[in-house]
Amino acid sequence: MIPGTALLLIDTQVGLLSGAESVYEAERILACSAMLAERARAHGTPVIYVQDNDVGEDVGSPGWQIHPAIAPAPGDLVLRKAWADSFYETELHAELSARGIKRLVIAGLKSDVCVLMTCMRAITLGYDVALAADAHSTTDNHIISAPQASAYMNELLDGFGFNDGFGSGRHTITVAPAAAIEL
Repeated sequence: MIPGTALLLIDTQVGLLSGAESVYEAERILACSAMLAERARAHGTPVIYVQDNDVGEDVGSPGWQIHPAIAPAPGDLVLRKAWADSFYETELHAELSARGIKRLVIAGLKSDVCVLMTCMRAITLGYDVALAADAHSTTDNHIISAPQASAYMNELLDGFGFNDGFGSGRHTITVAPAAAIEL
């Protein structure tokens, strides 16, 4: 257990993880996210869900719900967001600060939008980030395929903030398989 760590699950909602519009390798994302949540809870690490208001038909619809395979447990925090950045106009930063959290383990959807924006914002706010390489995904876009986009995010973000002039190395993003990330 690493004190001051929380698991952040971004947009792990039915509308993105099932059906015709589901992300690439949704079953893998569910399995890795569930494993991370189980390990976090076993270590007493807070588990925080961020739920996107734009998923599903509307807020409260079946597609908007957090997927039942990784449903929140009693004591987990669930926040709603209206933007790609999980911190923007939410209570996430305040909740993390109140809990003494300095490091985030991040998994969820979509790799090239909400996961990217949240990882970048986290280090600007003073958090270190461990991104679970096999616990985030996306859908194809008009430029690259979903597998390419997820792989690109792993390459782009691994080591970000360390030696690139962004944040002077004070806070960084590391990328590793979910099973290798210490909670």
